[in-house]
Amino acid sequence: MAITVPSVEWSVGEVALMAAAVSRAPSVHNTQPWFLETHGRTASLFERFDLSLPRHDRAGRDRMISCGAAVTNLRLAVRRLGWAATVAEFADPDRPDEVARVRAGERVAPTARELELFQAIARRRSCRGRFSGMPTKDEVSALVHANTTPGLNAHLVRDATEVRALAHRLVYAATTLQHDRAYLRELAAWTTEAGKSTSDGIPEANLPHGSLPWTGLVGPSTRIPDEDVLAERIAAETQLIVLTVGDGRSDHLHAGMALQEMWLAATAAGLAASVLTQPLHLHEVRAGLIEAMDLPGYPQAILRVGLPSGEVLPTPRRPLADVIRHRTKGTP
Repeated sequence: MAITVPSVEWSVGEVALMAAAVSRAPSVHNTQPWFLETHGRTASLFERFDLSLPRHDRAGRDRMISCGAAVTNLRLAVRRLGWAATVAEFADPDRPDEVARVRAGERVAPTARELELFQAIARRRSCRGRFSGMPTKDEVSALVHANTTPGLNAHLVRDATEVRALAHRLVYAATTLQHDRAYLRELAAWTTEAGKSTSDGIPEANLPHGSLPWTGLVGPSTRIPDEDVLAERIAAETQLIVLTVGDGRSDHLHAGMALQEMWLAATAAGLAASVLTQPLHLHEVRAGLIEAMDLPGYPQAILRVGLPSGEVLPTPRRPLADVIRHRTKGTP
């Protein structure tokens, strides 16, 4: 049987499908810190250094995690198009903002699971509010094993001791951040008031007002419960802590790739989820979790999972024309 090889260039429709998938990836404060460049049968994802959060994300860790989630979506889009997908990370040392290249290989039909995860891209939401129940043990196990990224672990917060340790540090982080005026100003700048149209940032309607852990991002009006109450609330949810062996850019990229795989698996299973990274930017919180839970790596994100409790509106996205950049002749 003859092997079908890809044409010289991506078609317009293929580029549009890949760009749409990338644009729906989750990102810190919905900054969407990426753009897609196509050349031949390669699609490259670039990090936008200009979209920075100097107070929340000084080292750019969350920005790279966001790009990692976009890489997962890009790979799934290439598979949805029916091509084998090879991912090369940080392939060009002269272009440090080029995070990953996804190259189309021979014609290979996507698996049923790949199609399921791709279809979940458009349905995935950040469900920051209260869940209506907990997933089953089998559903949680499936999420943990949904991660196919090497070197990544998902630690399930299991017993009362770990729940208490997490509650203690979330209360500490929230209290600290509520007194950080620069952080609060930055959060306000990326929060969109009701009725205003925008292509990025977090709509006010998507940030439930109330108490931890249901508010997602901590703002000036967030109510901080005592540790006993917060521990009870955490125990009524499933918390997965994404861990990496190292703590460099490639580790952050891999964390985002794995996080998105698990989030899409949760969405495909009919579950709701949201991510916490904000507390992990405080060194004492991150180090405290490693010590208290004897974690075998660096915590990069906390994935909250539960049963959905209502409709969650999608966050805005930039036009696809702003996501796609075509490499010009002579560009390396």
